[in-house]
Amino acid sequence: MEVRTRFAPSPTGYMHLGNLRSALYTYLFAKHEGGKFILRLEDTDQNRYVEGAVDVIYRTLSDIGLKWDEGPDKGGQYGPYIQSERKDMYLPYAQELVKAGKAYYCFCTKEELEVRRAEAEAKGETFKYDKHCLNLPQEEIQRRIANGESYVIRQNVPLTGEASFDDVIYGHIKVDCSELDDMILIKADGMPTYNFANVIDDHTMGITHVMRGNEYLASTPKYNLLYEAFGWEKPVYIHLTNIMRDATHKLSKRDGDAYYEDYIAKGYIREAIVNYVSLLGWNPGDEREFFTLDELTQAFSLGGLSKSPAIFDVNKLTWMNAEYIRMMNEQEFTAHAKAYYRQAGVDAMDSSVLWRILQPRVEIFSQIPDMVDFLVNLPDYELELYTNKKSKTDSEVSKNVLKMVIPLLEQLPQWDETLIHDRLLGLAAEKEMKNGTLLWPVRIAMAGKTVTPGGAMEIAVLLGKDETMRRLKLGLERLENE
Repeated sequence: MEVRTRFAPSPTGYMHLGNLRSALYTYLFAKHEGGKFILRLEDTDQNRYVEGAVDVIYRTLSDIGLKWDEGPDKGGQYGPYIQSERKDMYLPYAQELVKAGKAYYCFCTKEELEVRRAEAEAKGETFKYDKHCLNLPQEEIQRRIANGESYVIRQNVPLTGEASFDDVIYGHIKVDCSELDDMILIKADGMPTYNFANVIDDHTMGITHVMRGNEYLASTPKYNLLYEAFGWEKPVYIHLTNIMRDATHKLSKRDGDAYYEDYIAKGYIREAIVNYVSLLGWNPGDEREFFTLDELTQAFSLGGLSKSPAIFDVNKLTWMNAEYIRMMNEQEFTAHAKAYYRQAGVDAMDSSVLWRILQPRVEIFSQIPDMVDFLVNLPDYELELYTNKKSKTDSEVSKNVLKMVIPLLEQLPQWDETLIHDRLLGLAAEKEMKNGTLLWPVRIAMAGKTVTPGGAMEIAVLLGKDETMRRLKLGLERLENE
């Protein structure tokens, strides 16, 4: 049997990290088993449709390397792969259930249902549809349909017995049928409900394994009643545990920690996000933490899935992202950093020097503008910064250092980092001065801050000779006028 899995998102906005994980696990399992990964768009709820959301789905899956074998843009023998384009196929299946007594037409209006719901709430009861329309005569049904009355088709759930299924993670789950409602299969507008279309599509597309969030656990018994009513083979169910922000809170859309593109915008890289998300609810069975997508495909197994909710730790993601950055060569780092260089206004500066000083320090690329802002605009710093006990400097020492350094650097035949380094350290040796004592005032005058990525020589190269000399002379002037 060929394994066929599907990722079936609704086009309602950006890709939530929980959806991303479902897509990733669905893909990994299919590819590990040599099967097919199908993309299906479930857009039966047109009220929740968001313009541009389909492009977000395509873009996100492509960005992280999940290539689907069949889908809306690729086709396949089981298409169409967009539910709204399959609209005409669902009603015949619902009518087949009606003929078999497994479903029925319901003409109850919204207002009538609201009255019954209010009555149930007044009694402290949970509202459940009372099968009011179940036994309507066939002649009345035909007459009301012919008269244009609005109707839905409901599933006829047995009043007794149990509905059950086996889940790879949660084991055997059973529910008394008396607790289940007669869910709507076909809505008044002729569109199928999500639950009904889901079952029909999975069967007609030959889906063998259904992997999704555990919020669908409660609906699955009703799905299985439909499979049994049609006499179809049921798929293997794998309901994934939640991804939590902490022990009691889910990831929050409001706080900007729920969507894949939130993290891309913050400067995280896709490989780190995918790697980290893959470990939220799955364990490879060894101590490995870093995986390429191919390595994940080779290692993935259903046996490694967890029964416990996964805690999303942004600090762990940031650590992993930083480790990925440390492994980048100059070209890779610069390609990711370019947009942030432009944002900071340093894109014309020496990229080799920027890479050398930033790569060991950057954890996420959006940190870059704040790290290098001093290269564009010298901060209005306090003169107290020139005083440093470790370097044994104060205003007077700093003044004397700058008086020596300014003419030395002005006379350099070329503005070269090695030459600047040799001349400055040579001056320190000549004056029997510690390197830090000489370099501290130089760095403060050039950067206006005590913590910088890179030392005095690298800052000088990035600023260029003219700007370096301007800042050093300005620093000396301020010290002399103190």
